[in-house]
Amino acid sequence: MTSRRFLQLDVFAPRPGTGNPLAVVLDAEGLDEAAMQAIARWTRLPETTFLFAPTTPEASYRVRMFSPQKEVPFAGHPSVGSAHAVLEAGLATPREGVLVQEGAAGLLPLRVDERDDRRTIAIRTPRASVVEVTNADDARLQTVIGGWTLGQLPPALMDGGRRWWVVELAGEATLRGLSPDWDAIAALAESTGAMGVFAYARAAAGESHDLAVRAFVGNGRRFEDAASGAANAVLAAWLDSRDALPGRDRRYVVSQGREVGHDAQLELHIDDAGDVLSGGQVQTVIRGTIDW
Repeated sequence: MTSRRFLQLDVFAPRPGTGNPLAVVLDAEGLDEAAMQAIARWTRLPETTFLFAPTTPEASYRVRMFSPQKEVPFAGHPSVGSAHAVLEAGLATPREGVLVQEGAAGLLPLRVDERDDRRTIAIRTPRASVVEVTNADDARLQTVIGGWTLGQLPPALMDGGRRWWVVELAGEATLRGLSPDWDAIAALAESTGAMGVFAYARAAAGESHDLAVRAFVGNGRRFEDAASGAANAVLAAWLDSRDALPGRDRRYVVSQGREVGHDAQLELHIDDAGDVLSGGQVQTVIRGTIDW
């Protein structure tokens, strides 16, 4: 049995308890895939990540990500949280404000911004593409969105490593009042190879965020995600493709998770090259070791 450094983090969280939890095993050398999957299943968190030495000089570290059910090639909140863990443990130092993550999705840079004792980390996400654009009368969607009051943009299926149906609601109050039909969402996800439905709406007047979102996962486990960096990046790519970005200067803030007892804030930025950076703050909640 080996003792390994272990962190539990709250990602996209302005304060502990508001974001999406993540477990990180910092000294993962020697763990095989079966052991990593067993640890991820045991933590019962949305994802658990395992950190290794990089295999290429361009990378700052290497990561593998596991949900309780399977290995995940890429996800936003585990990427941002893992970078925070690397910095806290002193495993790597940013080069000109950038860490480079090595993983199943390739080499992905993360921008580290430290100002006024406030650190934000944002990952450049894999390029997302529009798979199809449909309309509210699409028979595949009717059992999911038939009773929803929709916004101006049409529903679309986006692919950013994981596929999501993105659906605009008429307003924030409408979005927050949704009661999803989980059987319908699961059927849609299975038939279209998607994670589920990512519903969004423009923020109500006077809010500190620009968009409110809800992520209904119907692929495998059925749950509402507290905060998803990758799904928000897919949505940002969709909005950019329709010249419909909120906020200013191609930057905006997202509120997610209130309906499941969280209050995450994500910061999105589309750079001059058209790449989406998805990030926010991370809080360390537990520091210790795991014996496995």
